[in-house]
Amino acid sequence: MSPAASTPNPMTTPAASDACYLALKARDARFDGRFFTGVTSTGIYCRPVCRVRTPRRENCLFFALAAQAELAGFRPCLRCRPELAPATAGEATVPWSTQDASFILAQQAAKLLDEPALWSGDDDGGTPSMADVAARLGVSERHLRRIFETHWGVSPLQYLQTRRLLMAKRLLTDTQLPVAQVALLSGFASVRRFNASFVEHYRLQPRQLRASREPVYGQAASEAIVLKASYRPPYDVAAMLGFFATRQIEGVEVANLAQHTLARTLALDVGKRTLQGWIRLQFVPDTCNVILHISPSLGDALPQVLARARALLDLDADPLAINAALQDDFPGQDGLRVPGCLDGFELGVRAILGQQITVKAARTLGARLVERYGSDLATPVEGLRRLFPTPQALAQASGEELGQLGIVRQRQRAIQALAQAVMGGGVHLQPGADIPQTLAALQALPGIGPWTAQYIAMRALRWPDAFVAGDVALHNALGVRAAANPQRAAEDASQRWRPWRSYAVVRAWASLAAPTGT
Repeated sequence: MSPAASTPNPMTTPAASDACYLALKARDARFDGRFFTGVTSTGIYCRPVCRVRTPRRENCLFFALAAQAELAGFRPCLRCRPELAPATAGEATVPWSTQDASFILAQQAAKLLDEPALWSGDDDGGTPSMADVAARLGVSERHLRRIFETHWGVSPLQYLQTRRLLMAKRLLTDTQLPVAQVALLSGFASVRRFNASFVEHYRLQPRQLRASREPVYGQAASEAIVLKASYRPPYDVAAMLGFFATRQIEGVEVANLAQHTLARTLALDVGKRTLQGWIRLQFVPDTCNVILHISPSLGDALPQVLARARALLDLDADPLAINAALQDDFPGQDGLRVPGCLDGFELGVRAILGQQITVKAARTLGARLVERYGSDLATPVEGLRRLFPTPQALAQASGEELGQLGIVRQRQRAIQALAQAVMGGGVHLQPGADIPQTLAALQALPGIGPWTAQYIAMRALRWPDAFVAGDVALHNALGVRAAANPQRAAEDASQRWRPWRSYAVVRAWASLAAPTGT
């Protein structure tokens, strides 16, 4: 297909196109990932931050998604690398009051398709991934496809195919993994199908791309696998790292504000295997990038590690959309993000430990739990030496042993109930989980109330509209502590911040001197 032979839902209104071109000329990183520019004279599509000479206005077409640009026949730029752009499709970019059911459904579907766990399956029509997404959203495949195409201008399969190809392009460019492994990690059923898709879409053999690549960030592959991720400014790096530094558990995580780094241990279930390793994240604020150093032991789960790292640092947030809803009440806090986590179960346990006690006390209990029930892990990163306890380890712990660590009975029961629910599949603590169902399942467990469930939804499920209405510190920040019903007053005040109430909570907490949350 020749470029622009068919332009599926591009940003074609004169006002939108003019705004995109202005952002393109300014190389404005705030718009990175919000649109892509297809250049008809070259057949290439780029990010707004691309450093090549700005193309002529009449040669530019603008697309909301990379998949739209690729369906129109454009190939990704090898210089600015569209695969590095922050994600947008799964985020709300229009006012809450104007969102209808079909809009929300299309967004939720895109967000689910962004999860690497759904990338496997047959690459032809009727893939297991499509059926799984439709089932999780409670609609038929036919309805999902219709709504998705109406809103995004591409089919779910085309969107998914672009995600796979761009992930493959990233791994081919930045790693030395064998092509067969790259194909598998990117969600292709076979190397033959991967090669055929790559040539069809990019007119380039995978090995040709690898042969022309430059060394990655000067890092030897034997030391770590090195990837890069981008974010949209503004981003308050000090606030994010300070949040993790205040709560870091010895042996499990190390935050270094001076070096702009955060290092963590983690374990990932991949099929029937559990991979154990570490990750070190380094902000490069001047370039709006984060460099990821990943242990080779996690090489078979790179898309999952990358997705979790992005969620941990909230790299895909759109400050322009968020600030439009929050600026009036929280001015000057545009760069604050919602800290995530690498493991939902760990976050849940830490939230339980932190109920009604100080951050410092919760950190002490967490360190004791890690020393008693965690496992050793050798790493080259100073200070990283332990993995957080598994659900199995905590489910089998006795009440007496937990009590010796200073954990009271109510929290003992909550931790073990959560561990059993996660092991049994009754609770899924990761992005893409059904929010109402998960909140209900969590609050049905002993010792877990609305505050803990909402806090878990905010950080582990990555729900941007979570709201800890009963939080005393939040009441203080909002000035409703003296109200007859502070919780109701906080809920009422929060309605104008939807669907970004998680960010409102973080901004409200930031206005207080003492750290809040666990």
